[in-house]
Amino acid sequence: MDLESLTIFMRVAELASFTQAAEQLGLPKARVSTAVQALETQLGTRLLHRTTRSVRMTPDGEAFHARCQAVLADIDELGALFQQAPTALRGRLRVDMPTAMARDIVIPRLGEFMAAHPLIDVELGSTDRRVDLVHEGFDCVVRVGTLADSELIVRPLGHYRMVNCASPDYLAAHGTPMRLDDLDAHWLVHYSMALGAGSPGWEYDDGTRVRFKPMRGRLTVNNAHSYQAACLAGLGLIQAPEAGLAPLIAAGKLVEVLPQFRARAMPVSLLYAHRAGVSKRLQALMDWLAQVLTPRLGGASD
Repeated sequence: MDLESLTIFMRVAELASFTQAAEQLGLPKARVSTAVQALETQLGTRLLHRTTRSVRMTPDGEAFHARCQAVLADIDELGALFQQAPTALRGRLRVDMPTAMARDIVIPRLGEFMAAHPLIDVELGSTDRRVDLVHEGFDCVVRVGTLADSELIVRPLGHYRMVNCASPDYLAAHGTPMRLDDLDAHWLVHYSMALGAGSPGWEYDDGTRVRFKPMRGRLTVNNAHSYQAACLAGLGLIQAPEAGLAPLIAAGKLVEVLPQFRARAMPVSLLYAHRAGVSKRLQALMDWLAQVLTPRLGGASD
C-alpha cells in the first residue's frame, strides 16, 4: 500500500470524480482508476460505488477515508517535525461548529489565523447537527451542550449564558410574563434537532436541579437560524445563548423576559480524537479557537 494510491483514493473520494481527480493530480485517468482498483483488491473490499453519472464512497470507503486522512496527516507532520516557526506549519484542517458560532465569532476573525499560518488550509463546516468526528473525517469539532460519553478527548472552553426572549410585537399582543405561572398563557417556539422528537418545554434552574414546565407551541424548528427568526417574527418565546441574542436585545428587536427563570448555562467544548499525538497545526488551530471563543463565554453559574 503506497502513499500515491492513498492520495489518489482521497482525491477521487473528495471530488467524487475520477476525471477531476486525474486532472488535479496531473495523472492519466486510467492510472487513477487502476490505482483505486488495486487498493480495493489489496483491502478486499469496495471503497467506491461507481455509476456512469456518479462516484460515491461505500460505508467501508468512508471508514477508510477517515483513516487515510489521519495517516496522511501524520506523514505530513513528520515532514514538519523540526520546523519550529508557526509560518512553517502546513496541511489541511477540517473543523465543525454550530452555524451561529461560525458566522458571528469565528469567521470574522479567521483571517488572523490564516495570516499567521499561510500554509494551512481550513475546511470549516457549520451545522447544528452533531457530526461524527471520526467517520466524517474532522480533526476537531466545537460542541455546545451536554456531551454524550465517548472516547473523544474533551477540552472545555466555558459556558454560554442563556437568556429568554420575545419580540416587542409578541409582548404587545400577549403581555409580558412576570411569573412562571404566566407562561400558561404564552406560546413557546420549540427547538428539536430531530423533528418529531418533541420538546420538554420551558427549561429553568430552581437552584438545585433543572426543571421543565410544559408549554404550548405551534412551531418546532431544528436550527438556530430558524429559532431566532421565529422569535423576531413574533411567533413565541425562545431560550437561547446570550452571545447570539445580545445585539438584537441592544437594538430593541428582542426583549429579555423572566431573567429569574433562565435555562442552565450550556457547556462549550472542543473535541478531538484520541491519538498518540496531536499535530502541531491542529494544536495551533485549537489554541486559536480557545483564544477567540473563551472571552465570549462564562462559567457554569453565569
